[in-house]
Amino acid sequence: MRVLVVEDEELLAEAIAEGLRQEAFAVDVVHDGEAALEHLAVHSYDVMVLDRDLPRLHGDEVCRRTVAAGADVRVLMLTVSTTLAERVAGLNLGADDYLAKPFAFAELIARIRALGRRSRPATPPVLERAGLRLDPHHRAASREGRPLALSRKEFAVLEELLRAQGAPVSAEELLERAWDENIDPFTTIVRVTMRSLRRKLADPPLIETITGTGYRIP
Repeated sequence: MRVLVVEDEELLAEAIAEGLRQEAFAVDVVHDGEAALEHLAVHSYDVMVLDRDLPRLHGDEVCRRTVAAGADVRVLMLTVSTTLAERVAGLNLGADDYLAKPFAFAELIARIRALGRRSRPATPPVLERAGLRLDPHHRAASREGRPLALSRKEFAVLEELLRAQGAPVSAEELLERAWDENIDPFTTIVRVTMRSLRRKLADPPLIETITGTGYRIP
């Protein structure tokens, strides 16, 4: 899942981003409203964590324009206010969820995961296919009951393949959804990660390469 964090407090923004990366999310970070809209115009995100009080362009306006543009991204709005009126106002702008600062990081993760499930066709919380079992919430994966020790990127790639439910996923899609904007688009990292993932899954082979199309778990 790919997340855009929009927060002008740089230390908080980086803390949120690092915590999300530890959960195998791909994360981009910006610190003002105009930069948020620029990123939304270029990249596809599942969830935007949007601080309400932003410089250059207020978070309310970012939310309003994002909704008006028909973007698929789900909006989780952050604010220091805890009043009912403020929460209602944020939701009326089109935000999908609302979280007051300070917040428990576990709650932030749970809300992002819930919104991420709503940004795509419905899939169960635990993904299972061809003897594979992957639990994103607990960062656990297994094959035929055998635990898999996966890196964050291997876990993210496997999650994308399982969510595709047998459909092929291109290398470009994997780069977009499992890595952040700093990745070199000409990198071979997808092939390298796929090779490592196949080795850990062991025999018989599960991941098919479809020439000119991508990868899939049939």
